[in-house]
Amino acid sequence: MPGTPSIQRPTQHQFNPYSDNGGTILAIAGADFSIIAGDTRQSEGYNIQTRYAPKVFRLTDRAVLAVNGFAADGNMFVKKVKQRLEWYRHAHAKDMPLRAIARLIQTMLYAQRFFPYYVYNILGGIEEDGSGAVYSFDPVGSYERETCRAAGAAQSLVQPFLDNQVYFKNQVPPPGRAHPTHLPLRDVLDIVIDAFTSATERHIEVGDGLEMYIVLAKGRTLQGVEAAQEISARTDGERVFVLRRDLKKD
Repeated sequence: MPGTPSIQRPTQHQFNPYSDNGGTILAIAGADFSIIAGDTRQSEGYNIQTRYAPKVFRLTDRAVLAVNGFAADGNMFVKKVKQRLEWYRHAHAKDMPLRAIARLIQTMLYAQRFFPYYVYNILGGIEEDGSGAVYSFDPVGSYERETCRAAGAAQSLVQPFLDNQVYFKNQVPPPGRAHPTHLPLRDVLDIVIDAFTSATERHIEVGDGLEMYIVLAKGRTLQGVEAAQEISARTDGERVFVLRRDLKKD
């Protein structure tokens, strides 16, 4: 009506510094090895920002960390973890054990719980007893040791596949036989490649390249695996190799 004063509606101010940059990571532990893998595509929604943004990083010869979520937070967090491990190496003249690295990551994430790193971490490697191990984390530090774990855009597709192929969920063993406790290295590599191939076909956020880091216990060899590049600092203990494959380009 004429002459009616206008009503000033309240304005809601928002601050959201986070973004989801797509991609998928996974890790599988074997009896004396671990495989940690991630694709290389970085995107925001349906926009591909770059086709090579690594999500998997070597920390030591016995530990590899995969990060997924907000790429800026992930890169900063990996940088800080490496810094803390370097300090430990200078103070103790040895690398931090895998279990201790998992606890360190938990502490660093929980310390930021009021403004958390928007990153899902998966740590894989070799424990001090020579066994393969995988530790998965949520953004505020809750973690557990597992045999396999996936995270990222295609987690809803990849994790059930891993549950079936690694944990043998919904599979009936052959008569008189039991499911194996651990799969051989070649079989695990095939599972990883199949998982990312399937995810690439269904998710625009996953694709371009696949990087698979293989951490081997002391004395273990890469027999039957070709084209793997060794990136270990030393060759007389645990060893780290990286294997790369192409995924969908568009």
